[in-house]
Amino acid sequence: MTPTRTRVLKTLSFSFFTLASVFSSSSLIAEESFSENTKPTEEVLVSGFRNETSLKAPISVTSLNSELIEEVAEQHFQELTELVPNLNWSGGVNRPRYFQIRGIGERSQYEGAPNPSVGFVIDDVDFSGLGGIATLYDVDQVEVLRGPQGTRLGANALAGLIYIKYQEPTDEFESNFSTSFGSDGLQTYGTAFGGPLSDSIKYRAVIHQHKSNGFRDNSFLNRDDTNGRDELSARLKLNYQPGANWNFDLSLFNVDIDNGYDAFAIDNSFTTQSNRPGQDTQKTKAFSLNSTAALNDSIHFESITGAARSDIIFSFDADWGNDELWAPVIYDYFSVTQRDRQNLSQEVRLLSAPDAGLIDGSLDWVTGFIVANNKESNDTIDDGNFEGFTSLDRIIREYEASNFALFADLKYQLSNQWSLNAGLRFEDRDAKYSDTANDSFDTKEESIGGQIALNYSLNDATKAYAKIARGYKAGGFNLGLPANASQNDLLFDAEYLWNYELGLKGSAINDRLAYSGNIFYMQRNDQQVQSSRQLTPGDPSSFIFFTDNAGEGSNYGLEAELNFTASDKLDVYTNIGFLQTEIKKLATAPAREGRDQAHAPNYTFAIGGRYQFTDNWFARIDISGKDKFYFSDSHDQVSKAYSLTNLRLGYDADNWSVSAWARNVFDKKYAVRGFFFGNEPARSFADTLYTRQGDPQQFGFSFDYHYGKSKK
Repeated sequence: MTPTRTRVLKTLSFSFFTLASVFSSSSLIAEESFSENTKPTEEVLVSGFRNETSLKAPISVTSLNSELIEEVAEQHFQELTELVPNLNWSGGVNRPRYFQIRGIGERSQYEGAPNPSVGFVIDDVDFSGLGGIATLYDVDQVEVLRGPQGTRLGANALAGLIYIKYQEPTDEFESNFSTSFGSDGLQTYGTAFGGPLSDSIKYRAVIHQHKSNGFRDNSFLNRDDTNGRDELSARLKLNYQPGANWNFDLSLFNVDIDNGYDAFAIDNSFTTQSNRPGQDTQKTKAFSLNSTAALNDSIHFESITGAARSDIIFSFDADWGNDELWAPVIYDYFSVTQRDRQNLSQEVRLLSAPDAGLIDGSLDWVTGFIVANNKESNDTIDDGNFEGFTSLDRIIREYEASNFALFADLKYQLSNQWSLNAGLRFEDRDAKYSDTANDSFDTKEESIGGQIALNYSLNDATKAYAKIARGYKAGGFNLGLPANASQNDLLFDAEYLWNYELGLKGSAINDRLAYSGNIFYMQRNDQQVQSSRQLTPGDPSSFIFFTDNAGEGSNYGLEAELNFTASDKLDVYTNIGFLQTEIKKLATAPAREGRDQAHAPNYTFAIGGRYQFTDNWFARIDISGKDKFYFSDSHDQVSKAYSLTNLRLGYDADNWSVSAWARNVFDKKYAVRGFFFGNEPARSFADTLYTRQGDPQQFGFSFDYHYGKSKK
């Protein structure tokens, strides 16, 4: 072990045990000071193999429930990312599709085959790499699991997993109507309703429409909606219980995201000058079917079927300008990519029934297999005109990956205080690629991932764990490269990651204080690094993104979350993440060795609270921020650190509520994506940093009406 790594591990270990001592002491003090001793009330994890609370699970997870989501977000998962430690996202499209957990994750749709580092699952349908679909109306729970999820999801969860679950059908009829109006032309309307159809069938139907102008003014076209958002989602859930032992849950999706794309300006402002603004659209039809059965008193059966088809168009004005702006130079480029993605998966599990494990109930187990097929077709057309030299390039790419995986997960109660978790996954992957540039590849890979965790109960309300996990991400092909790219640019190898983690979770002060904290160290081998390069100066459409392998990298840090009920009227919280990353070897850019990895800010934070003035009136404040970060591994341009403040003032009645809210109250300017290349003929195409700005100040009003259940 190197001296540097030894110092790192000593520092992290000292921090962990200091944290453990503080929280253990506070828990003991609480037990002595209060006669009432209640257990923590936590959300049940919906993303795992078993129904267990986040307190018992040996994992770093942020769980957000529906009540919190309704107050801190208006429309999209993008607005929740501010609350999650060590989570970042990339703004290269209208809505974020790609996320980075602990500094690991893709930043562009053109990076690599559809095999993302961060899994993204909605109601058991895999939408990894398609985060733009994550509208939040009628959401029940959102979970962000940090660290490799090799047993649960395999190759698509090297860095972690984001899981979104919508509301389930209810035993009694209920309905909800919501609407919002605000600046930037914001208009939203949504309704959800459902209940029993018979003694054995329940349903829930949802439809929601969101429109806004997209915070941009196109001065050339004299329009304010070229980057606009038009997002329509419809969902139907059915629950069927034909008997005491069987249960079927069916989810149907129909989502139509019809957003514009005109986000970048030559002067890095909110005023664009494109003569041909683009699109960022996604039409998705999907379903999932979850079937469970009690085969006998000891063994349960579960089947999860998921399928989706998404038609995506992403286009943009590649020169970000117009004839008047570039005159007397003739300079005009445009790019459009049409994507057709189809995925189908079938997972089968056998698991021990509750309180019916092996070895006198001490060993709970899950085992099963999954088969999945993912197809994607990309059709890219780039047209351009530079000083009368016109070009028209088209390339069609076909990609298919078939996966088969076997997995097992065990939990063994060693004693009243000690338990052991262990999981293992074997995955076989066959991927094929071909394109109209006569490139054709066929690769087969076998990978093994999993985890082992030792858990210790300090007392009824405090749990600690030590964990080692191995994650993996398959190699593949760079799908977004032009026809003149080299074969070396097309291929990249698999990456493996070892994650070492110590964690502490619990509650104190009669369950008024809930806390969790962990430290982690991640060793990346054959690290997949996302890079970019402009192949032809003066041709912005030749700006390519591709994945390459570095020899080694490391990511380490800590995450902590505190939620405190200070009184019957006041709730406060603090979420923090600290992260250190390093690129240790990078043959394509040795000058980058030793520096931080891209999109990996050294800190993220969110603090806030809710105050109940009266039985009906409330107010809340949420302040979040993050440190500066490198925009890319291919250059040294960085963002600026920033913080955002959101406010809400509301009135809650039994069945309705109204609130006024403001996001980014102080109108802070901050960058969510940056490119460094030449795009201005007047400056001889000198390399320049161009940034996409995050959403500015916005104000609005929201109204909700509930029938069949109390809002309060």
